Amino acid sequence: MNHVKAAPGNGNNSGQSRGQNAPVTVTNGTYYSEARCNPDDLLALLERETQPADVPHATRIIHNVPIYSGDAVRQILVQEDEGRATARQHLMAEWAQVMLHGAGVLVIEGAYDDMAVIDAATGAYGAIIADEKAANGTAADHFAKAGANDRIWNSAQKLCLRAPDIFARYFGNPVIDMVCEAWLGPCYQMTAQVNLVRPGGQAQQVHRDYHLGFQAADMCAKFPAHVHHLSPVLTLQGAVAHCDMPLESGPTLLLPYSQLYREGYMAWRRQDFRDLFNARNVQLPLRKGDALFFNPALFHAAGSNSSQDIQRMANLLQVSSAYGRAMESLDRVAMCKVMYPVIQDLAGAGGLSPVEQSAAIAACAEGYSFPTNLDTDPPVGGLAPETQNQLFHRALDAGMTPDQFNAALDILMARQVP
Repeated sequence: MNHVKAAPGNGNNSGQSRGQNAPVTVTNGTYYSEARCNPDDLLALLERETQPADVPHATRIIHNVPIYSGDAVRQILVQEDEGRATARQHLMAEWAQVMLHGAGVLVIEGAYDDMAVIDAATGAYGAIIADEKAANGTAADHFAKAGANDRIWNSAQKLCLRAPDIFARYFGNPVIDMVCEAWLGPCYQMTAQVNLVRPGGQAQQVHRDYHLGFQAADMCAKFPAHVHHLSPVLTLQGAVAHCDMPLESGPTLLLPYSQLYREGYMAWRRQDFRDLFNARNVQLPLRKGDALFFNPALFHAAGSNSSQDIQRMANLLQVSSAYGRAMESLDRVAMCKVMYPVIQDLAGAGGLSPVEQSAAIAACAEGYSFPTNLDTDPPVGGLAPETQNQLFHRALDAGMTPDQFNAALDILMARQVP
């Protein structure tokens, strides 16, 4: 393994020990206070280094960030012996530890091995951008000045309804599915937003992400400390590179290990913490088809695009736990109805493997049974009612026609209405 160490920091061993064992700073024993956040406590956490023994499946470590090979992940997924499930789980456990206790960020090189799929999705997203600008003009964006970039909100649903065949092949990616499950468990909710930053686009301010990252500081202060600890495990942040992203194009600025700073949702708006981020952040170049994933509590920001001609496009994946609320509302019924005949045809023609088919359905259909109306939608044969995802698979196994599937889906949704 090629172990590339991060640049040395300003701390020492005693500072690292203090950062690891420092007591939680709270007000009245329960709530965090913005005024009492201490950048030295964050700095002590940043002195850690990712060791090869911590990430045995990684091909190398750059600036503390473990780098994984998409080809190696796919080799695990095509194993046909009984060791496949064990190998898959071991890798997912490693990724979870990276997110929770490690650097908080990882890269999968070649997460997509078919660039034709990326290019097809890029073309579809470009057409959506053009249509929306023609209809609505310049759209607003959070963390960046309106007009500084082009963004497609709810890019997952828009791609699905516009080009379901592309959606099936793009989101039918078992490598992406594995990362999502590693952090969130099964039944996750896929949402996505495309971000296109043109040359000259300026960097974002450092921030944390959804849930508490999208609350004002005074609102964050109203949530007890344990909710601050819970928020990061409800969401996974990812980015799929739709073009090569050298450093001058402004790939994401990252602060490895900053997710460990529990008071971070209160602290990131303060200038002293912004200064620390600006002094210590790192960037990694990406190639088209690579994917970056990180804990939403990681301090991060999109970089400035100082290139002359690179239109930096990434599909920002914001994946939610079944136990949380996703940021965007998706019409998953409509998505399932347009996807079902496409999945049926692709599966029948050998265009999607079983694991790819499952990944595509997971990105489309609701995988969780609740909330529902238990009077009309009671559990059958277990503790929970049937989900859209389960119905989708059952319909495929039974050879339902699209009309039959649509009718069954309508009945399922009707049962959930109070």
